[in-house]
Amino acid sequence: MARVSSFESVRRAALKLPDVEEGTAWGLPAFRKGGKMFLCFRQDLDSIVLRATFDQRDAMIAEDPETFYTTDHHRPHPWVLARLPKLNPTAVPDLLQMALRAVAVLKKRARKKPSTEC
Repeated sequence: MARVSSFESVRRAALKLPDVEEGTAWGLPAFRKGGKMFLCFRQDLDSIVLRATFDQRDAMIAEDPETFYTTDHHRPHPWVLARLPKLNPTAVPDLLQMALRAVAVLKKRARKKPSTEC
């Protein structure tokens, strides 16, 4: 039988990353680095939501639509969803690194924006 990813295996992989904090978002398990969320779980804990660029998301869905997808709610945002039962566990560390890199890009963009505060 093929190995599959699970809530607990993804959780453990996320917590192995440096400076990652576990918490919640909308009452669901979520993970942040530097206060920026890069991973959260769907309500059924059967899918994860990962930070990604729009291009990454589109490419992942095109390459493997059985595993990766989006929803009407997530489509306008830079996130990709992955079905845990379809997700190869060996891909999880790379996906988490991708999500962390996407967060780092967001933080760099935020620093470059001119301040609107007085």
